[in-house]
Amino acid sequence: MTADLLKRTAAFATLCLVQALVLNQIHLFDCATPLLYVYMVAAFPCDYPKWAVLLWAFLLGVAVDTFTNTPGVAAASLTAVAAVQPYFLALFIPADAREDIRPNMAEMGALKYCVYIVTLVLLHCLLFFSIEMFSFFNLLQWAECVLGSAALTVILILTLESVRTK
Repeated sequence: MTADLLKRTAAFATLCLVQALVLNQIHLFDCATPLLYVYMVAAFPCDYPKWAVLLWAFLLGVAVDTFTNTPGVAAASLTAVAAVQPYFLALFIPADAREDIRPNMAEMGALKYCVYIVTLVLLHCLLFFSIEMFSFFNLLQWAECVLGSAALTVILILTLESVRTK
């Protein structure tokens, strides 16, 4: 339990700092910003307590909001993603699989993992930019931000996952 807590705390700090110091400086075509911190929520195993996933997601969202000056946007969207993550994960794991399965390419398979990641990241980006803009008057800019940020985030997560498993 202590080793897991230390690993999650290190991942928390690393993702928060990378997001605040590096990734928030990237604005591809003035709309696409990678939101890599959603990777922490996507990586929680099946048997992790739901309340703990929500707590980690909320705290990470608050930390990202603090460093990026987006009051409550990351916390709300990441907590909502954390609330549905166990249910999305259950869709991609066979019923007869062991309970402590971790979502990664090696255990889920590349296609299932990609669909799982795309679903969570797209949901996060939809919520994030809907809350941030709080308006649908400029629907084209909203769609560009959602799709561009989701694509960049998915590419970064899949790259990180492929490097991490080797």
